[in-house]
Amino acid sequence: MRPSRRRGGRPRAALATAAVVAASGLLAGCALAPSVHPVQEQEFTTALAIPPLAPSRVVDGTRMFSLTAQEGTTSFLPGVETPTWGFDGSYLGPTLRAARGERVAVEVTNDLDEPTSVHWHGMHLPAAMDGGPHQEVAPGETWQPTWTIDQPAATLWYHPHPHGATEEHVYRGLAGLFLLDDDASAAASLPSQYGVDDVPVVVQDKVLDDDGRLDLDGAGEPGILGDVVLTNGTVGAYHDVTTERVRLRLLNGSTARTYQLGFADRAMDLVATDGGLLDARVRLDQVRLAPGERAEVVVTMAPGETTRLHSSPADLGGVAASFAMGGKEAFDVLELRAANVLAPSPEPAWEPSSHAATDALHAEDAAVERSFELADREINGRRMDMGRIDETVTVGDTEVWTVRNAHPVPHSFHVHDVQFRVLDVDGDPPPAVLTGPKDTIYLEPSRTYRLLLRFDDYTDPDVPYMYHCHMLRHEDEGMMGQLVVVEPGGSAGEIPAHEGLAHEGASRESAAHDDAVPEPGSGPRRMPGAGPDDAGHGHHGG
Repeated sequence: MRPSRRRGGRPRAALATAAVVAASGLLAGCALAPSVHPVQEQEFTTALAIPPLAPSRVVDGTRMFSLTAQEGTTSFLPGVETPTWGFDGSYLGPTLRAARGERVAVEVTNDLDEPTSVHWHGMHLPAAMDGGPHQEVAPGETWQPTWTIDQPAATLWYHPHPHGATEEHVYRGLAGLFLLDDDASAAASLPSQYGVDDVPVVVQDKVLDDDGRLDLDGAGEPGILGDVVLTNGTVGAYHDVTTERVRLRLLNGSTARTYQLGFADRAMDLVATDGGLLDARVRLDQVRLAPGERAEVVVTMAPGETTRLHSSPADLGGVAASFAMGGKEAFDVLELRAANVLAPSPEPAWEPSSHAATDALHAEDAAVERSFELADREINGRRMDMGRIDETVTVGDTEVWTVRNAHPVPHSFHVHDVQFRVLDVDGDPPPAVLTGPKDTIYLEPSRTYRLLLRFDDYTDPDVPYMYHCHMLRHEDEGMMGQLVVVEPGGSAGEIPAHEGLAHEGASRESAAHDDAVPEPGSGPRRMPGAGPDDAGHGHHGG
């Protein structure tokens, strides 16, 4: 029987955290501590499944896509049929693709027996189209968000975001990629043939019980850490390489595990992060990806050789008992098999987009700063409340958000609608892997991250965007807040009531956070030298 839907916090969450922290007093720093979540070794004998490109049609100038959330079964292991969920199939979903400047619409139909939603992770779009917990789709219903693509080329993704049940819906298989193109990507010297030398790589981990069913119970911190690793839903996947260079679009699609991805026998070129291309490629050996993070890397191959994408023990920073939180495992993810003759590929290179100046964020423009502290299942001492607006943002303002993980367990931070830039980490310039556009970032405990961001174009005082931890069990248990974007001089409205969706113990106030008594470290502050609230917002579009 499928477990019932989770609508709020688990009482065991605080106990599990306390147990890990207590255990760390005895075992933290013990290099000999074994992994408590070993990953099964696999034979790499199955061709990598490539999610198909979603068909679309253009109607009155709008590119129309369709997605249906449905149940099915998937054979992850030989002879075992596992009940799963997927979009337009039994597991995962097709890859949507559109170009900057296009008007798009997606018909989202829910054929499940419970509500779900589809959040466009990393997408800049109106709050009412965002697909968060306020846009759930009831069983048998269809929702059609419509918006104009107005952001750089990037590897984005889509996944459910139902209140209190995101972990379950993503874990069961509801996820897919959404690729964006622009003038810079079209002219770039990068591998670009989808599924051939431009390869989606969705990495996930699962626990299968004795009957082959997905097991969602019994996890501690930071959530479910599986012993079976899938790549695009394939166990033990290989990909045949026919060109000198191959571009891997890496997505950590897991609900809790952080990966440290690279190759034992070669370096790779990082060319893009969550929100698009870097200013220049970065040569590196490994890239760490927390749940929800993406990276595009280019790997060079020689004729006839074989290599494997590998996840090394993850650098989780100063977490308590790293061995208990997925920090000890090492395993292979994907095998690349080069043909005896390879087509030539140019060195990775690209020029800035014609939109680069408009897209750019400048720290000297920052007018407001806010602080966010993540601890237990709270942000700034509050658990998620569907009826409470936590932050009110003025459209077009450039802001600095200071974010800190005050708890010795893995946390991450995702902001809807925007791509941010990392200004510094503990006052120092960010490492090269954090210099590109980001919408999700892993937060090492007791370190301070300053993020530069701007909410352009869209205002709605009554419909919020989310910010939250992307360890999905943490999100479901309350580590999430809400913001609205208003016109200059405007104020937050009132969120329509959602019966039964407040987290236990949370207030049902609907006051703007600016007007409430702020929790320690929270709330907006005008930065020194900043103009009045209604001055110089400089947002593009309307």
